[in-house]
Amino acid sequence: QVHLRESGGGSVQPGGSLRLSCQTSGYGSSVLCMGWFRQAPGEGRDWVASMTSDGQPMYADSVKGRVTISKDNAQNTIFLQMTNLQPDDTAMYYCVADFWDGDTCRRSRSTSDYDYWGQGTQVTVTA
Repeated sequence: QVHLRESGGGSVQPGGSLRLSCQTSGYGSSVLCMGWFRQAPGEGRDWVASMTSDGQPMYADSVKGRVTISKDNAQNTIFLQMTNLQPDDTAMYYCVADFWDGDTCRRSRSTSDYDYWGQGTQVTVTA
């Protein structure tokens, strides 16, 4: 069983930055395909970014250039560094994981692709 715990959400002004963290337990980040989804109020969950077990990042077009996904296998933690945040980035951000190989991880961009989810961390961007 994989357990995921997110942290790092908060409230920022437009143009601000935040770094989200997600720590795994049960299995280490070095063997997992991991990523982030977000859900804005009244909307579905959208894929934001993910990373293969060997560290290849993938990004949604909507955040490319403003978001960086990374991980520290020694801490079993992945990070989502977000810059130039805008009100449209306001959402609950969820960490996800599964035991996908590289090719499957690169294709996994739907909520149904992941079995393991964190509880979410709220990001609010407002003036």
